[in-house]
Amino acid sequence: MTIKRSGIITICGRPNVGKSTLTNALVGEKIAIVTNKPQTTRNRICAILNRGESQFVFVDTPGLHKARTRLGDYMVKVVQESVADVDAVLLMVEPIPNVGAPEAQLIGRIKTLDCPAVLVVNKIDTVKKEDLLAVIGAYQQACDFDAVVLISAKNREGMDELLNLLEDCLPEGPQLFPDGMVTDQPERQVMAEILREKLLLCLDKEIPHGTAVEITKFSERDDEIIDVDATIYCEKASHKGIIIGKQGSMLKKVSTLAREDMERFMGTKVFLQTWVKVKENWRDNVNLIHNFGYHEE
Repeated sequence: MTIKRSGIITICGRPNVGKSTLTNALVGEKIAIVTNKPQTTRNRICAILNRGESQFVFVDTPGLHKARTRLGDYMVKVVQESVADVDAVLLMVEPIPNVGAPEAQLIGRIKTLDCPAVLVVNKIDTVKKEDLLAVIGAYQQACDFDAVVLISAKNREGMDELLNLLEDCLPEGPQLFPDGMVTDQPERQVMAEILREKLLLCLDKEIPHGTAVEITKFSERDDEIIDVDATIYCEKASHKGIIIGKQGSMLKKVSTLAREDMERFMGTKVFLQTWVKVKENWRDNVNLIHNFGYHEE
């Protein structure tokens, strides 16, 4: 079917509000990694959905937070630059009846844009329906949103309503990405993000936030098996021991979970090999930040 409308829609909000869960729910595939830890997303990620005669390009952004490292500075800049030159912007919030500092900062940015702004109240399954009126009221006082949509991204509730609303925001024009493409991320980057997600899920406290993943080999054999070599970088020698675990048990667990997800994404068998190396304070080293795939546009 010919695409008649296409456009870019940014999803912004504070850390851990459910932006990546929403991105995956809208597209119907796992594009962005998801954990219950703040600052899981580090880069801007495009997820592409063709629906009828429309193509939606959703931009999932890192949560807006107070930066404490050069990597944090980069993530905040990504958010600020992603809320510009788009066809619509979604401010995603939790069902709390007051506007927090990160939301107020994003609303200030949204008010400078000449595009529709939609308030998306997530996690509505966690509160009583009558409590949502106060949430909507608090945000409508802060900003004259074009629309308000109540959703549960985790339960995929409200997805059709949101897509129907956003379809009207898309300008007429040809599709921005070819058929069959679900993300603008290179496959190597997707593999690195999948492995980093498993580190976030399996490790405690600050350790996973100090990790980065570099894919040093990504090749396909004649029998379609994909070979992936990955190096996990951490900031301290003590963290390396925790990541590897007793007799390699933690690294094996992380690698197995990652390989299973990689195979689902690639649709074929994956042979994954992982190593762990120490790079002290890499989050404050601009060159290393760039090497690990965090590039400014």
